[in-house]
Amino acid sequence: MGSNGTPVGRENVPQSIFGYAFKNKALLEEALTTPSYKMTRPGARDNQRLEFLGDAVLGLIASDWLYARNPGDEEGALTSRRQKMVSSSALCEAAERADLKAVLKRNRGAEPLPAHSKTFADAVEAVIGAAWLDGGLEAARKVFDGLGVALEPSKAETNPKSVLQHITQAMRPAKTPSYRVLSARGTCDKPVFTVEAEVEGVGRATGSAGSIKEAETKAAAKLISVFFP
Repeated sequence: MGSNGTPVGRENVPQSIFGYAFKNKALLEEALTTPSYKMTRPGARDNQRLEFLGDAVLGLIASDWLYARNPGDEEGALTSRRQKMVSSSALCEAAERADLKAVLKRNRGAEPLPAHSKTFADAVEAVIGAAWLDGGLEAARKVFDGLGVALEPSKAETNPKSVLQHITQAMRPAKTPSYRVLSARGTCDKPVFTVEAEVEGVGRATGSAGSIKEAETKAAAKLISVFFP
């Protein structure tokens, strides 16, 4: 829909988005059609199925991108970085850069969406799913590249504890991870601490290392990989 709240017709759907030109414009139109549009057009086909597909494709491409560029990183670090890269926040920022709100199809008279509405993140995933159907992996990669999420993050952003904090703060209601030392073994010069990380209502995981800080980091990475893959 346009920014004035009116539905966007097919003639107003862009041919190209996030750097990829669609061969089948109907696929892009479907990707930009939110579920709320059915209030205006009950028979409309919304973007939920494409979002389902795009979520999986995005995860695959992001994983492949990180795996190829970070040969020394372990699973926990890769998982943490992928979670940040494909988070709703990152996708909403990509949608804002592309002014996606101007072409989304919503119900007539709908209120403006906040910048970090999940509707934008869902639409971005739907566009990736549509690109996959339109031109396969190569097309989906072009959209991924056009999102601008594949940037080298700072050290703080790749730290599993920071990533877990970011994830849980975005939950509704927001949550705060907690850490507690379960045991301290070993010797004075070679200690081994085991720490448990927990997000209330979600789950818990443990990590062991030579310092409490490192053990917390490992526990956070494991919790992310198990409960926020």
